[in-house]
Amino acid sequence: QVQLVESGGGLVQAGGSLRLSCAASGTIRSINDMGWYRQAPGKQRELVASSTKYGDFVKGRFTISRDNAKNTTYLQMSNLKPEDTAVYYCYAQVTNLYGLEVTYWGQGTQVTVSS
Repeated sequence: QVQLVESGGGLVQAGGSLRLSCAASGTIRSINDMGWYRQAPGKQRELVASSTKYGDFVKGRFTISRDNAKNTTYLQMSNLKPEDTAVYYCYAQVTNLYGLEVTYWGQGTQVTVSS
């Protein structure tokens, strides 16, 4: 089994910054991709960032990075806007010890941006 633990969410004023972290642990042979989605109330879950692309709304404000040695991904968010308010979910596409690729999700971390 694989666990994803997120941290770094919170309340910030518009124009501020936050850094989210997501650490993966468990029966991992390799991690093929890690990234972030978000879901605002009443809206569908949308891609924030993967290792290869960003959501259209990001427009250079967010940066995803990864520390392979720690199986951890980070999302540095700057110039936050009230419309960025959402629950942010980390995911990891993992090849487990049996050679199977499985996508795991974190529990979500709330990001609230006040105007």
